[in-house]
Amino acid sequence: MAERRGPRRPGRRPAPGLIAGRTAACGLSLAVLGASGFAWYTNEQLNGVSRSHALDQARKNAPKHLDSSVNILLIGLDSRKNMDGTDLPKEFVQDELHAGSSEIGGYNTNSLIVLHIPPSGKAQAVSIPRDDWVQTYNADGTEGKMHKVKEAYGYAKDAAEEKLRAKGLKGADLEQQSREAGRSATIQTVQKLLDIPIDHFAEVNLIGFYDIAKALEPIPVCLNKAVDDPIVSRVTDSKGNVIKPGGGTGLKLPAGVSQLNAADALSFVRQRHNLTNGDLDRTHRQQAFIASVEYKLKQQGVLGDLGKLQDLLNVVKKDVVIDDQWQILDFAQQAPNLTGGNVEFNTLPIDKFATIGGQEVNQVDPAKLRRIVKQLFGQPLDADPAATPATPAPTPSATEAPAADATVDVLNGSSVTGAAGEESKALTALGYRAGRTDTATTHPRTTTVKYGAGAQDAGRQIAARYGVTATASSALAPGHVQVTLGADHTAATPAGTGTEPAAPDPGATLQMQGPPVKAGGVPCVD
Repeated sequence: MAERRGPRRPGRRPAPGLIAGRTAACGLSLAVLGASGFAWYTNEQLNGVSRSHALDQARKNAPKHLDSSVNILLIGLDSRKNMDGTDLPKEFVQDELHAGSSEIGGYNTNSLIVLHIPPSGKAQAVSIPRDDWVQTYNADGTEGKMHKVKEAYGYAKDAAEEKLRAKGLKGADLEQQSREAGRSATIQTVQKLLDIPIDHFAEVNLIGFYDIAKALEPIPVCLNKAVDDPIVSRVTDSKGNVIKPGGGTGLKLPAGVSQLNAADALSFVRQRHNLTNGDLDRTHRQQAFIASVEYKLKQQGVLGDLGKLQDLLNVVKKDVVIDDQWQILDFAQQAPNLTGGNVEFNTLPIDKFATIGGQEVNQVDPAKLRRIVKQLFGQPLDADPAATPATPAPTPSATEAPAADATVDVLNGSSVTGAAGEESKALTALGYRAGRTDTATTHPRTTTVKYGAGAQDAGRQIAARYGVTATASSALAPGHVQVTLGADHTAATPAGTGTEPAAPDPGATLQMQGPPVKAGGVPCVD
């Protein structure tokens, strides 16, 4: 189980995590609309919603469905920009939303939720913590670098924008096409991380959340204890250097149920300071907000009031982007389990907090995440080759599959005496062939992994063990992988010592990051 920690250091850039609420509010409301008899009306009204082709590449590489279930990725985008790339009004962002400056905030996906709708039974939703350190994928499906999962969108968008500018694109066309690359990269990164097909997606940014909340306010939320998150001003010196970073949302609420307007709703799902578990508690806030919105939609007759319904649909058409193959009528027929609060939200676990390249990250075990998702979604474990590897890896950042065929050379550039030999033994126990061990001629800050011709798979597996990205090297012999232990290396953990995770028990309670948040009412959270 992950260790507990306090709020993240205020020096980290504040971001409107908000997004889960606004994004899933769209997806869940569409399902409820269908079940309430407004499906055809909704379908006609949504003809003007923005459509995306971002799923095209992901569908080519997606794992096969084993049943008629549907997986929807809900993307919450941290952007203070409109759909055409223009900045949101400064006064709106700073004064109304208390969300920093219009100039800050990139294209991070600060909320990623996979909604799984089975053929029958309870729907499940899992949140992926935004700072999980994972293998990302590019818009064209090729493997990218290790980054925080939230950064896949921004890196892909930047790369696409550079190429599109060279072709003469600018303005709204440049913004829209480069965002398509960001969406594609995000979808494929999540699809690969969890080894599940993504069938549909919905994306909303900052203004979308506010508009949806405005159409539905007041929105009930419930807190286990009172909160006070004062706004702290940012202080810089005469040269612009940050002396005291800013932060806080200005939210002050008592314990129990409160009715929030749109601005306070944004603060509720954005707060991360003055919370025991920082971002992780914020994720539970997002999930609770979604549950509260779904409850309000059903209990207060929004779906039976054409005037209120039209307000909501106007927001959806203006602020929401969905994939080009999402047929609302078909979806309404597939999604009866979303009505009546029959949804449970969980947060996927992290193994530990770490600092990589100067960034605070969550280290996760992709193989474990896949096992958890398979069990939660009711998929057979033997369909996942990573679920029961022949030789389990010794560390949380372990290889995701049985060892690929390769000879591994280990060079010790760390301060740990005998580390190369010990690490070689650990890698051999995992199924790799032992190569030479030696002292490195350099002393890198972090461990590096290189591979020769024909050893790409092994290189990538081994790199995942250390939380780094493997690189090709023509200087290495074919079939060889070279590991150079850096200053970050402490000691090897031999395989077979009992420290590796046991094979999953299908009947066991799944490890999650905190308790589940259940829809069907107004759930209380911290």
